[in-house]
Amino acid sequence: MFYITTAIDYTNGAPHIGHAYEKVLADVLARWHRMCGEETYLLAGVDQHGQKVQQKAEAAGIGPLQYAQEVTLKFVELWKRLGIAYDGWAATSDPRHERCVQKILTALRDKGCLYKKSYKGFYSVRQEQFLTDKERGQDGQFGPEWGEVIELEEENWYFNLTAHIPWLRQFVTSHPEVVTPEFRRQDLLMAIERSTNDLCISRPKNRLSWGIPLPFDPDFVTYVWFDALINYISFAGYESGGDATLPDFKRLWPAACEVIGKDILIPAHGIYWLCMLHAMGFADEEMPRLLVHGWLNIKGEKMSKSLGNIVDPQELCDHFGAEALRYYLVRDTKTGYDSDYDPERLRMIYNSELANDLGNLANRSLNMCMRYCNATLHTPSGDDEPSAALRQSLLQAEATFIEQMNAYNTSDALGALHAHVSLCNGYIEQKQPWALAKDPQKAEELQRVLYHLLESVLHVGFLLGCVLPEASGRLLGQLQVDVAGLTPQSLAWGILKEGHQVQAPSPVFPRILTPEEKEKMAAKAAAKAAKNNA
Repeated sequence: MFYITTAIDYTNGAPHIGHAYEKVLADVLARWHRMCGEETYLLAGVDQHGQKVQQKAEAAGIGPLQYAQEVTLKFVELWKRLGIAYDGWAATSDPRHERCVQKILTALRDKGCLYKKSYKGFYSVRQEQFLTDKERGQDGQFGPEWGEVIELEEENWYFNLTAHIPWLRQFVTSHPEVVTPEFRRQDLLMAIERSTNDLCISRPKNRLSWGIPLPFDPDFVTYVWFDALINYISFAGYESGGDATLPDFKRLWPAACEVIGKDILIPAHGIYWLCMLHAMGFADEEMPRLLVHGWLNIKGEKMSKSLGNIVDPQELCDHFGAEALRYYLVRDTKTGYDSDYDPERLRMIYNSELANDLGNLANRSLNMCMRYCNATLHTPSGDDEPSAALRQSLLQAEATFIEQMNAYNTSDALGALHAHVSLCNGYIEQKQPWALAKDPQKAEELQRVLYHLLESVLHVGFLLGCVLPEASGRLLGQLQVDVAGLTPQSLAWGILKEGHQVQAPSPVFPRILTPEEKEKMAAKAAAKAAKNNA
């Protein structure tokens, strides 16, 4: 079982393009593993508790649950529009999750992993955590990333995090696969060396009421990060008591891939989460694997409300289409690294790689097959050097695609497919099937050319299915091919058989027009209509 999760989205505001990138990446990887024949389970969801949600709800004059549910609906609508095919949905206000969190808290207290003490310090309202001198800048002040910082003195419950740091250091050092990419693991190792404090896991109810109550001390609620991290196991069936509405935990766990942003690797996932699991009794081989992605920035700057540069993915879907946005997000960003969002690059990449190259290749090849061969393909009996080179290119592109997808590198995987598509378009110009069609003596060569082109379109269209499932279906539908039971590993030359019939093409990837291009088209249409009416 390939269990893949994403970081659950905090319901203190509307979704932005960073949320969309993470979910599309996870969805593409889940679809890839399904395509490979693996049983796959994708979990997505929302983190609904915490001080920020309570404050937003108070400002809106409604209850925190109602506020969280209204924001949750925005996420759900966006994931539906982007085609995110999740198998399970996590919402931390769910009673099943609350029961699981309280069972874990009780078990940890019984083990002696939790204790109560009074603490005085500086508290970040934005990050909902106490700060230490490590978080101060060179000027001795807490930076703007912490938002409002107040001084607090209060009694709370703590998790003995530091008792698990020696284990964590050894585990992360000896298990390079625990964090991808490798340089993020090195970041985590350095952060582990700076981990010298236990984790406060509660908030007094008189300050924060919106959270899961501690089962052994009802005057406190659970710290939002401690609560939220548990979703990865609570909605996978951990401590479910045989609840049939949840999966079988033993079949699902450990998570093969938890897709998270770089900002929540340290300390939340890389330190808190792994130590929490260790304290619960999870063995080294039961630890999840963390896939850490970078940020989508604007001209090198992080998107933020204060800068007013937040990008709304719903507006992008309205303007460019959901398929264009999906392709751009996983094509233009190398997994693990930061990337700059650029709407012009979105349009350019979609138009050049899909509309002009792949779409044009499919349209031309199908049209020529319809026109010159009565929509019927014939398997070539002979070969020539350009055709052999094209087959070799396809073989290499598929091998690279499989290798890079298994390494979570969607950008280079798609780049390999695009390189082969470019070679196919060059093959057309070299062979000039329209010229071959004029010479009856070259009928066999014409058939060879069209067969090689459409077999290539089939393979590329099939592999593209994990990124653009609907477009892939439209493309394969025009080829009239049933790919049921086919996997990337079983792809082989010769899927199209002698006498195979194709159908007339219709554009699978319509170009995204600029406002100027739209104006010109409208002007031409108006001029043509006026001429016809004259």
